[in-house]
Amino acid sequence: MFDCDGLLLETESCWTRAEEELFSRYGSVFGADEKRALIGTSLFDGSLILERLLEQPGRAGELGQELLDLVERRLLEESTAMPGAAELVRELLGRTPVAVASNTPERLVRGALACAGVAELFDVVVTADQVAAPKPAPEAYLRACELLDASPTESIALEDSPTGVASARAAGLFVVGVPSFPGVVLDEADLVAGSLVDPAVRLVLGLA
Repeated sequence: MFDCDGLLLETESCWTRAEEELFSRYGSVFGADEKRALIGTSLFDGSLILERLLEQPGRAGELGQELLDLVERRLLEESTAMPGAAELVRELLGRTPVAVASNTPERLVRGALACAGVAELFDVVVTADQVAAPKPAPEAYLRACELLDASPTESIALEDSPTGVASARAAGLFVVGVPSFPGVVLDEADLVAGSLVDPAVRLVLGLA
């Protein structure tokens, strides 16, 4: 089961440019610390972080929507697969069910997957707006397991953020962490790899 942004797809640059533009609107600078605070968060949690960082009390919902508006076109037109991602998923096809579990709304996830040319590779896509509580709650992964008729304890999650790792661990999955941004620590993952082409990833997925 793959997270989407920053793990399966190279979309973090899309998010970063949108975040930079949003911060500029409010006279603030978006840097590495701000990126690490936001990476992997749900729309709700990320909006609360934006409210704090931009010193805009009571405007979390509006700020979150502003960010979505800024990032939408980029995600639907510029998303690409991370190095080795499409090849890895294609190699898994026929061997085991494969899913996406994302903290991004469904419309953007499906649009980004289509833009990257990998939308047809997944048996199941579960997004933040399809569950009662997004990551770091376990619901997204539990729902994906339910739809695949898979046991969480016999499933593997691949994640790039602490929020995603926490979600997958709470659901009972084995977690492979692949950090997508410098300084992001995934020490709660069962295995940390440098990228999806790391031989350790293929080994744990039973492809080596």
